[in-house]
Amino acid sequence: MLTKDNKWPMPAQQPQHFANITNLHSFALPATCRQLIELTCQSQLPEVPWNAQTLILGEGTNTIFLDNFNGCVLVNKLKGLHVKETATDFLVTAQAGENWHDFVVFLHDKGIHGLENLALIPGTVGAAPVQNIGAYGVEVGTFIEAVAGWDCKKSEATLWSHNECSFGYRSSRFKRPEWRHIIITAVHFRIPKNWQPVLSYKELMDLPENVSATQLMERIIAVRTEKLPDPSDIPNAGSFFKNPTVPEEFARTLKAKYPELPQYPQANGQVKLAAAWLIEQAGLKQVAYGDAAVHQRQALVLINLGSAKGEELKRLAQHIIRVVFETYGVQLEPEVRLISAEGLMAHI
Repeated sequence: MLTKDNKWPMPAQQPQHFANITNLHSFALPATCRQLIELTCQSQLPEVPWNAQTLILGEGTNTIFLDNFNGCVLVNKLKGLHVKETATDFLVTAQAGENWHDFVVFLHDKGIHGLENLALIPGTVGAAPVQNIGAYGVEVGTFIEAVAGWDCKKSEATLWSHNECSFGYRSSRFKRPEWRHIIITAVHFRIPKNWQPVLSYKELMDLPENVSATQLMERIIAVRTEKLPDPSDIPNAGSFFKNPTVPEEFARTLKAKYPELPQYPQANGQVKLAAAWLIEQAGLKQVAYGDAAVHQRQALVLINLGSAKGEELKRLAQHIIRVVFETYGVQLEPEVRLISAEGLMAHI
């Protein structure tokens, strides 16, 4: 049994009013919120103020504030890790405020393998099930046994099994608007000891079948570092759009017209398309609205060149969605959470 507890959690701080939250989201658009609360221990949970304009935030790497937010931002900073094992699996519990990449590295260093394909994904452990984060053929939901949380409406702790989480492509029940009153406090993982590398993506296909977990993670980190800008250098929120899925028949039509379009067949009869390819081949890689622009090395990433405004980013995203649809008949959807003055936007 291995434990990495937060034995001395930070003392609860007083709420801040009209706080600057520019540095709390990685796209770094200028923004404030009416109230800011940092959640550092679970004893705070019963006192959390809850209404329709309370927003739960991790490290803000998948959330963009387009305007000053007229509500309360609750930053989840719960820390701690606990590992035990059975004959076949590692059972890992991680508190929601743990940094995701640090968590992956911690497990890897302890000989617990399976999450290497998800290395260097920004954000927290608590955000991982919400988005069902995935990369290079692996989705986190595969390894999640249960999610623990606090129901702000009922003011009680709750546990959801894997099936109750309703994991899908970049989605879960926790991403739905009607579940936004849930604060994820911890995630329970079941990671098989019999590790098998997933090498289905082209960036990994040259690796040998007997590749070590260390070699795989090093490759993943190298690929992500090359493709994706560091938010501390160039503000961004990672992949702005989801890779769209379309019916097989429509995918065949697109393939006949665009033979180079990367396609990935899915188990449900749908086909996933590479959104970055669609954006780039539609001639959108040079597009910018003010300081909101498409990244030159990865068209799926929109960036803040320094002084971008929320309206500029919104117009850029709308332009990309419109041109891609007019060119290919494919509808792009944002992967990021977009927050207006009144809260989470259902559509951009």
